[in-house]
Amino acid sequence: MYTSAGLEDKEDCLKTFAPLVKRIAHHLMTRLPGSVEVDDLIQAGMMGLLEASTRYDELRGAQFETYAGQRIRGAMLDELRQSDWMPRNLRRDTKRVEQAISRLQQRQGKTPSESEVARELEMSLIEYQALLFEARGAQLLYYEDFREQDGEESFFDRHEFGHDLEPMALLGNQRFQMALVEAIEELPERERLMMGLHYEQEMNLKEIGEVLGVSESRVSQIHTQAVTRLRSRLKSHH
Repeated sequence: MYTSAGLEDKEDCLKTFAPLVKRIAHHLMTRLPGSVEVDDLIQAGMMGLLEASTRYDELRGAQFETYAGQRIRGAMLDELRQSDWMPRNLRRDTKRVEQAISRLQQRQGKTPSESEVARELEMSLIEYQALLFEARGAQLLYYEDFREQDGEESFFDRHEFGHDLEPMALLGNQRFQMALVEAIEELPERERLMMGLHYEQEMNLKEIGEVLGVSESRVSQIHTQAVTRLRSRLKSHH
């Protein structure tokens, strides 16, 4: 199937590794809002797979699946960068949740429950969980976090990581990684388990739901809640 010039039968390759494309797409969907169509990600991923089958050289020493996975994920991320996939109103909603969590944490000295956050936002629990689901594209870092907004201190100024860092560079910063590990350890048990299943075990929403005994939409809510807790924790970290 493989030659030094690439893959002999690209059609066979596309059929064989199509499940890999779908798995990566559904894994990414956990972190994306409902406005993103999984079929669009799969289409972009198939183009990445086709490119991988053309460029692959087994003499590089890498297993094809590993190499293809990188090209597939890269193609999907390129597709996302070309569209405004996180609407500003959802960004504002996640900031409201983040600020509510921070206020409660400071007042109570402990991690607030979902019900407590809902009351702080003057919402019912159902309304709050619906907000979490709609804001399921919440990310740990945004480019906006590295710029001052409305006269406020930029998100990571207090860490003194340096103003030249961007999101990807910061994720590789040792001090930031230590702060992130501490923040994850402070998460409620179920949220901590969900993060481990998703980011370490690379399980999708359905698989995580089966482990936790909840629906896929509930897993999405838990993920958004965990990410906003982490952002709040990191922002207040000294």
